[in-house]
Amino acid sequence: MKMSAKAFDRAVARAVDRIPAEIRDLMENVVVAVRKRPTQEMLDAVGMTADDPPLGLYWGESLLERSSFSPVQYPDTIFVFQEPLEAMCETLAELEREIEITVVHEVAHFLGMDEDRLADLGYA
Repeated sequence: MKMSAKAFDRAVARAVDRIPAEIRDLMENVVVAVRKRPTQEMLDAVGMTADDPPLGLYWGESLLERSSFSPVQYPDTIFVFQEPLEAMCETLAELEREIEITVVHEVAHFLGMDEDRLADLGYA
């Protein structure tokens, strides 16, 4: 399944808009960015390869890791990777659903949830 870059960006924006307001309000210092694919640095950081890339990635310190004594100096970023998501989906509906799952998964990492908790919730 392929989407234009603009259509993919809009699908990601819709997924972000569906996040409950009380969670979105916590994300004031979080950038949501779409990339075609992860960089080698990103792959190395999460222990993955270009042959098996992540669908998304949270880059920053979770809310649980933060301290008022050392404030964040840069915005945290949630990356959503278009090509890996397109490669796993056959229909537009499936792609939009996977985009939403990916966004929720990465927002959960921002909130401090680990992979085990995400699996319990059905987002791993």
